[in-house]
Amino acid sequence: MTDSNALDPEDRKIVTLARSARARNGVPEGAAVRDETGRTYVAGTVELPSLRLSALRTAVAMAVASGAESLEAAAVVTASETVAEDDLAAVRDLGGAGTPVLVAAPDGTVRSTVSAG
Repeated sequence: MTDSNALDPEDRKIVTLARSARARNGVPEGAAVRDETGRTYVAGTVELPSLRLSALRTAVAMAVASGAESLEAAAVVTASETVAEDDLAAVRDLGGAGTPVLVAAPDGTVRSTVSAG
């Protein structure tokens, strides 16, 4: 586990935003991504009868819909120990294989950082 205080301030910010989205909406996951200009996009899990999206895929979709051309980093707050391959693929599609994805526990403690690739 990584001390969240040791993170770069911008990375700490997206973990905090992801954690807030999860708590505020009472959803299984919260996520945030930072684009190439430093803008952030925050989302929670979407679970409708006709549409199911993870928080991370939703945040990537929001970035794309807002005109982002690339990603610098992503964060997901989840009870799971890992990130689904579909989620990593979405980050990779926009940010490239080297885009870091911070995986944090519900308390905001970063468990790991994985590459989207």
